[in-house]
Amino acid sequence: MENKSNNNTESNINAKWDACLDLTARRVVYSSLGGAFAGLLFFRSPVTRWASIAFGAGIGIGSAYTDCSRVFDASPSSTSATLSAPKSTTTETSVSQAAEE
Repeated sequence: MENKSNNNTESNINAKWDACLDLTARRVVYSSLGGAFAGLLFFRSPVTRWASIAFGAGIGIGSAYTDCSRVFDASPSSTSATLSAPKSTTTETSVSQAAEE
């Protein structure tokens, strides 16, 4: 019985790490792209453009670190809701209504 609970705990930790790595990668990429866009929009110097990209990446890393630290410190029941994949808001009825119009 102890082996089963140990295996469940290990898979839970692996799931948390997978979710945190995915979250970190997405936030770093998206915030770096936001920083690149802002750098192209507001700055002329290549140095300040690179600085805005680095600033955006830092914001992404910090945001991901904060959320991941909450996930690892939280109880096991609440972590699945915190970093789960977003659910689709489109229902079959709204899709069929749009198709009728």
